[in-house]
Formats: sequence, structure tokens, C-alpha cells
Amino acid sequence: MSEEDALAARVAEAMFERDRASKLMGMEIVEVRRGFARLALVVREEMLNGHDVCHGGYIFTLADSAFAYACNSGNHSTVALQCSISFSTSARLGDRLIATSQERVLGGRTGTYDGEVRREDGSTVALFRGTSYRLKGHIV
Repeated sequence: MSEEDALAARVAEAMFERDRASKLMGMEIVEVRRGFARLALVVREEMLNGHDVCHGGYIFTLADSAFAYACNSGNHSTVALQCSISFSTSARLGDRLIATSQERVLGGRTGTYDGEVRREDGSTVALFRGTSYRLKGHIV
């Protein structure tokens, strides 16, 4: 493991200790490297909407959390400046959803990250794009 990836892992561990929202939703960190993160969750009963499918807000939150871990992986305090999501299909009760986020461009105080949410079988549920903004300070 490279020094950058080891730092990214320490940052993720420190962030997750304080990440009450992701924990409440049952997210797990699957993998974090410099500029990349993969998180997962299982769709539970209370996440279903009136159509008996996973509410899009939960899917967005999973993608946004993966984005957060990817853009903070360099140990610079970073927040979302703008995010968008495009849903391609729904998720159902019991589906294990896996979100990834990958750094595409990093320059100055902003970065662009592409992400996706897939079912465990690999089928795409949503595509996500986020723009990050670097604050002052560090995570660890």
C-alpha cells in the first residue's frame, strides 16, 4: 500500500468515527484510496418510499458519502460545492448497493468526482457527479 493510500485509510477511519449519518444508514466503507472511495449499504424496510422502492434520497446520500470519502482522502478538509445524480433504475428491499467515487480533476480549491451506485450484481442504479471545495484544515 502506498503512503498516499495509507493516509487515505487513516482519514477514512477518522471521518467514519464521527460520521453519524452514514452509520445510521448502515453504510460500510469497502475501500478508500487516494482520490477514490467505495461504500455500501443494504436497503432496509424504512428506506422504502410509497412505490415500495428505495427512496432516491437514500441512494443520493450513499453516493454523496462515497464522494465525501474520496474528496477528503488527501487529508484536506473538503466539502461538497455542487452535486447531481441521475437515476437509471430503482433499488428494492434487500438490495446491497455499492457506491464508488473517483477523482477526475483536482485544481486549486476545487475538484470534480464521478460516481456511480450499483447493485451487487453490477447493474447501475444511478450516476453521480460532485464538485468539491477545499477548506482550511486537515482530518488527521
